[in-house]
Amino acid sequence: MAKIVLDNYCSPEKLAGMKQAIEAATSNTEILNIPDPETLANVLSAGVQKTINDPRLKVSFEPNYVPPVTPQLPPLPPEQLVTILQTSIKLDILEGNIGYLRIDHILGGEAAEKVGPLLMELVWNKILPTSALIFALRYTGSEDISGLPYIVSYFTEAEPLIHIDSVYDCPSDTTTELFTMSSLLGKRYGTTKPLIILTSKNTNGIAEDVAYCLQSLKRATFVGEKTAGGSIKLDKIKVTDTDFYITVPSAKSVNPVTGSTWEITGVTPDVAANAEDVLATAIKVVNLRARVPAIIEGSAALIADNYAFEAVGVDVSEKLKGLLAKGEYSMITSKEGLEAKLSADLNTLSGDKSLKTTSEAPALPPMNYSPEMYIELVKVSFQTDILENNIGYLRFDMFGDFEEVKAIAQIIVEHVWNKVVNTDAMIIDLRNNLGSPTTAISGFCSYFFDADKQILLDKLHDRPSGTTKELWTMSELTGTRYGSKKSLLILTSKATAGAAEEFVYIMKKVGHAMIVGETTISGSSHPPKTFQVGGTDIFLSIPTVHSDTAAGPAWEGAGIAPHIPVSADAALNTAKGILNKHLTGQK
Repeated sequence: MAKIVLDNYCSPEKLAGMKQAIEAATSNTEILNIPDPETLANVLSAGVQKTINDPRLKVSFEPNYVPPVTPQLPPLPPEQLVTILQTSIKLDILEGNIGYLRIDHILGGEAAEKVGPLLMELVWNKILPTSALIFALRYTGSEDISGLPYIVSYFTEAEPLIHIDSVYDCPSDTTTELFTMSSLLGKRYGTTKPLIILTSKNTNGIAEDVAYCLQSLKRATFVGEKTAGGSIKLDKIKVTDTDFYITVPSAKSVNPVTGSTWEITGVTPDVAANAEDVLATAIKVVNLRARVPAIIEGSAALIADNYAFEAVGVDVSEKLKGLLAKGEYSMITSKEGLEAKLSADLNTLSGDKSLKTTSEAPALPPMNYSPEMYIELVKVSFQTDILENNIGYLRFDMFGDFEEVKAIAQIIVEHVWNKVVNTDAMIIDLRNNLGSPTTAISGFCSYFFDADKQILLDKLHDRPSGTTKELWTMSELTGTRYGSKKSLLILTSKATAGAAEEFVYIMKKVGHAMIVGETTISGSSHPPKTFQVGGTDIFLSIPTVHSDTAAGPAWEGAGIAPHIPVSADAALNTAKGILNKHLTGQK
């Protein structure tokens, strides 16, 4: 038995210790004294499988075993061949011009040549005009490896030839490389139409190889269950002159694309589905694929027409359509997968984290808080402190909408602003401020300017409307202004984003504040707008507004560099040190 395994097992590198294990078993009296041969076979099977870690190795006791003879296809009249093919192959054209083809036996090259013309007439020529194909291999087992190149080639181009499999045969110590075929009977299905392969735990042997090859080439999507994890070739060999046999995988498949194999482990489906749902799931994937080109092209058009920076929008749009043309979206299997890929591609192409897919979030109903509830909300939203040398400290982590803030302005002034407005200098901590609406920026900036004249803070260009909105300081405010004479330091980090960046940008541009910390988040923008892609259920978040670039480059996408670059953790102590030194010097 040891010699059979050593001479025939397909992965010799796994046989270290095999001979010693067998020798140990031959001296094991407990094993030798097993009277029942079937029990002995099971014990030996378990030992061999554990030693090599391969469940395909199996010892059996079969006194009446007769080696099977591979049936040869005899010469048959055409009408009998037609009957055989019609009973072994199921063909249907589903709604939406989707082809459905089920085969339970993979023919070898020789057999395929014999029945090829009939296969073309009865099956293939009916499949060719379909828009997509569902190829069912759920009950297909091991047949002839020579059929592999035939099947794979009908779903690839004639040139160049593709190396699809390498089969190592241990008894002969040879490796056979399998390639796609340049010449085939009939036309190819091509490489662009969707191909869905249905698999199950009964998909075995050569059928698994077909599935794995097409999966590794990214030519097919697999829906169903994980396959059996069988073998390219199993030999059942008699152990000397006994009635014991050992089944040995004598050849192995190594995929040249992945460098791995489907044997033992099986082929994992791209979309898991049970037997009852597998066909419906496959049809759902095909229907989604049919919508993808229009979704991508619609997205590209929206970005080109609405993205804040026109040149960037046009460039992203053209590159996105280029990805579609290259087949980058041909393997989408779900709406969630499409949204994730589209968002990732838009981020890569634009560098803007706000340009992405989004959900159509319903508007939140207005909240009717009591005055006491508003006071508690304000208290937890803001953090204030009076530091050494009468330095005010103010932290808040989000900007609010102007109308919402206006409604509670008096509460904010009484419970937050009045605590810090009479300090000699102020630190505003925006290290964790994620931005949100920019509508309150003018009002907040105005507290740090004098009331005697209005100052132009920024110009916001809206791409869809082609209009420009000017942001000016406000002449009337709730509460007391901090004014422009006292020192103001703003803390930033890599997390500072959106509206917070707009505030930092303005205060830095007009010279009213020193910025301490880290460059703000790259890839941020003014709050984006939501657009529906055509009549689909896909929505895009597109930044449509950008700040004035006449005085210098925009902060959107690039972030804002601090005057004093330090880590976010060190920013507060650095700011306190600067102000303490300044205020002490004044005294």
